[in-house]
Amino acid sequence: MADHTEGLSPLATGIKGRCPRCGEGHLFKGFLTVAEGCEICGLDFSFADSGDGPAVLIMFPVGTIVIVGWLITDALFGWPAIAQLFIWLPMTLILSLLLLRPFKGVMINLQYKTGARPGGGPGEREDL
Repeated sequence: MADHTEGLSPLATGIKGRCPRCGEGHLFKGFLTVAEGCEICGLDFSFADSGDGPAVLIMFPVGTIVIVGWLITDALFGWPAIAQLFIWLPMTLILSLLLLRPFKGVMINLQYKTGARPGGGPGEREDL
C-alpha cells in the first residue's frame, strides 16, 4: 500500500486544518475540537493528543510581540499604562486565538507524520 503522506507537508496541512494522511478532510469539528476521523480517507484521529504544546509555543511569539509593541508605543507616544492595557490586552487575546488552531493542527499533523503516540506513565511500557 502506498504511503498517502508522500508530498504532503505537515506544516501546510496543519495550518489549513486538514487531514494529515490525505490533506483533504477536516481535522477539526469545532474551533479546537479534533474530529473523530477524516471524512475523506477515514483516518481515525484518536492518536491526536497535542496537549498543551500549541499554547506553550504561541506564548513566546505573542508575548514578544506584545512586550515589544508596548515598549515601542511607550517610547514613541508616552501613553499612560491604562491606555497601553486597552491596546495590548485585546491584542494578546486576538493573537493567541488566531495562532492556536494552526499551531494545534501542525502539532497533530507532525504527530501523525512521525508516528508519535500518547505515552503511558512510568512503568507502563508494553515492550517489557
